[in-house]
Amino acid sequence: MARRPGAKNPVADPLMTASGAAKDGVHRPSAASAAANVADGAASPPAVPRGVEQAIAGDRHALARLLTLIDDDRPGAREAAASLARHVGRAWVVGVTGVPGSGKSTLVDALLGAWLANGHRVAVIAIDPSSPISGGAILGDRIRMAANAAHENVFIRSFSARGELGGVSRATRAAIDAFDACGFDRVVVETVGTGQSETRIVALADTRVVVCPPGLGDDVQAIKAGTLEIADVLAVSKGDLPLAEQTAREMREMLTLRRPGAEGEWVPRVVVVSALAGTGLDALGDALGAHRDAVGVNRRARAAPRRSEMATATPGKDSAPAAIAALDAAGWRGRIAGLFANDGLCATLGITFRSGGPGRAEVAMTIDSRHLNFNGGGHGGAIFALADSAFGLASNSHGPVAAGIDAHITFQAAVGAGDTLVARAVEVQRSRRIGVYRIDVVREDRGGGETAVSSFTGTVYVKG
Repeated sequence: MARRPGAKNPVADPLMTASGAAKDGVHRPSAASAAANVADGAASPPAVPRGVEQAIAGDRHALARLLTLIDDDRPGAREAAASLARHVGRAWVVGVTGVPGSGKSTLVDALLGAWLANGHRVAVIAIDPSSPISGGAILGDRIRMAANAAHENVFIRSFSARGELGGVSRATRAAIDAFDACGFDRVVVETVGTGQSETRIVALADTRVVVCPPGLGDDVQAIKAGTLEIADVLAVSKGDLPLAEQTAREMREMLTLRRPGAEGEWVPRVVVVSALAGTGLDALGDALGAHRDAVGVNRRARAAPRRSEMATATPGKDSAPAAIAALDAAGWRGRIAGLFANDGLCATLGITFRSGGPGRAEVAMTIDSRHLNFNGGGHGGAIFALADSAFGLASNSHGPVAAGIDAHITFQAAVGAGDTLVARAVEVQRSRRIGVYRIDVVREDRGGGETAVSSFTGTVYVKG
């Protein structure tokens, strides 16, 4: 890429697309964000790695290396992430999601131009899908952002999803923290093209934009149960096409079918925009700004508690009746054990209950003849049932009935007779109507360790 005249600090890292020196100083951490992001069980903050200090001080080469360290999960990555988390809380995180081909990257580039004109420093995290065969990814989303990529106030970084479910990569949260800590006041996360359950952006973004191309037709039915539910702003893209206004009307009609929220609660807005023609961008910017003013920033610090925090946390008044909110640890365990006792499939398959709390559950199963397939190995359906049991217990732990609307599972290792499997479900995000859960299935090894067997992501609709 040609260097822009006047740009500083050209970046040698091939994954980098922007140049320029950071000018902002070090952010002071808020107590809430530091507490929410320090690693489980840490008695005191670890020493700040040298690369983190350099990145915060404005060294873009150091920031590029830091992002690679985090993405590859190399030694020192977790210490770096914990250090970064103590300097966050100011950046406004905007999540951009939607079906493949809806024009997300082109729209992000248009937003970049508008924000840069107003003097903002903007970072973009573009998540690209990875091949299920080779594991590779093209990392091509930023090709459509070339108009602004070389600006000194822009930093664009692509990440491969690496098989992760939910539309983002495992490194996304730490990458957001890195940009936040390094003085970028706006961070855009463009997800993989999404379907119903790819809603992990809920826990990361302060403002969520769902991009909807014109003429979705029946495809609207395929995504509205999950993706449209998370939208703060619905952007009908390619607004110069004939069906754009009709699609906008359909979106507004669907919003009227939702149960009314509490007084003063944000009502999603629908905006027709054409990045190519440059129309509707001001209206989109106004809608995004209005939502930021209404709800604030740093949602990720309060949206996804760590497992150690969840063990003692109590759900808010919007997620459970007062009687459930008052439960102590023993009460939570008893409540979830009661749910488990009423599940006939668990008894049939020999699934046992181990522990539970608000938004979490752990169950186990030892593989025997009931769980073997025709080849004598562990049956995928039995593993799914184990993960689904933990999913159901965790999602219904709060009291209101939660009905599964979608689930995805991947397998990493085979199992056989005599293996003991453990499924641990953790709540990623739960709003008034949608809950997202991650379930990890592991095999307990004879030497005392564990081997990853399966990853399961599920989305529920909260009925009660």
